[in-house]
Amino acid sequence: MNVILFGATGMLGRAVLRECLRDDSVTGVLAVGRSPLGVTHPKLRERVQDDPSDLAAAGVDPAAYDACFFCLGVSSVGMTEEDYRHVTHDLTLAVARPLAAANPGMTFVYVSGQGTDSTGRGRSMWARVKGRTENDLLELPFRAYMFRPGIVQPVRGVPSRTRLYRVLYAVTAPLVPLLRRFAPDLVITSEAFGRAMIAVATPGTEVPGHILRPADINRLGGAPTRKN
Repeated sequence: MNVILFGATGMLGRAVLRECLRDDSVTGVLAVGRSPLGVTHPKLRERVQDDPSDLAAAGVDPAAYDACFFCLGVSSVGMTEEDYRHVTHDLTLAVARPLAAANPGMTFVYVSGQGTDSTGRGRSMWARVKGRTENDLLELPFRAYMFRPGIVQPVRGVPSRTRLYRVLYAVTAPLVPLLRRFAPDLVITSEAFGRAMIAVATPGTEVPGHILRPADINRLGGAPTRKN
């Protein structure tokens, strides 16, 4: 499987990258983003550019990729709806539309969020924008899956880049074992998240639907082909 990955510097994107590099079923990864990863690997190629959605500048041949893992995103805190829509919906679709047009056999996996509002009528701005993004992706002629993670436990040295989130993870860490024991379908690990992305793009995997919640992600996040 040949993969193009957006947002590999974020916590979830880095988790996906790690699992792609560990899994023998993934033969190559092109990471496109605004910042260098600081990672080298025989399977990894990297393209750093101001506009990640400029596929031509990134040298992307859509026909050469089996899957696109889109983990690029920002917090909506302090943003207007117009600005958040531009960097969330518009940027995502600027990547997805040419990929779908050129390679309808591709799998496109989008990182959304638990609580996303598919109706577009809710009060939460971020949830409405994410919902519109999901809906527009699902209308494109490729296999699209929306990941809606809930509580994500960072593991294997995968940190969050956002200081607030790092503080929250540190404060709530003692509660995670209890949540995993009594409400296991509310919590996923960053490792399981990365494995599940690979799973939905793997031919023959039974996927429960196009919108995947924590329980689905946990079920799909089985062991990788190879561990090291």
